[in-house]
Amino acid sequence: MRLFIAINFNNETRTRLLSFRNELRLHSERGNFTTPENLHLTLLFLGECDDRQTTAAKQVMDGLVFEPFDVQIDHVGCFKRTGGDIWWAGVQENTTLSKLYHALNNEKREYSPHITLGREVVTDYRPQRIEPFGETINSIDLMKSERIKGKLIYTPIYKCEGKR
Repeated sequence: MRLFIAINFNNETRTRLLSFRNELRLHSERGNFTTPENLHLTLLFLGECDDRQTTAAKQVMDGLVFEPFDVQIDHVGCFKRTGGDIWWAGVQENTTLSKLYHALNNEKREYSPHITLGREVVTDYRPQRIEPFGETINSIDLMKSERIKGKLIYTPIYKCEGKR
């Protein structure tokens, strides 16, 4: 199973993200744009996992202790790539989010939280600065990624709730 740990958003946040994705799509020559149900914030990509690794991921998630926290989305940008860029919505620096990332990840590299809006995007468009928006995060999910009938589907298979 191909797995990752993520934050899934409520409908209001997802709708705001979709407006940026749609604006980008309108001004692009081409691109592979994220479907509404797949908009999320990845905490850690795990890749292909067997049953033992999946159980281990759940155990690590069960050991996380965090209170609900706010995430604010406040900018749009891109990672330059040959053949088309990866466009994303960026998240304000957030101590709790960084602590969760480092609790899940043994690597020392810096966390750059973002929500992918589109891949292989070809455009000259440059978005305007956005008014910050977001939501309170109460849980994180272990997600399964699979391709069904040519469509990428992300399904939550395990949840870790914040503790008050």
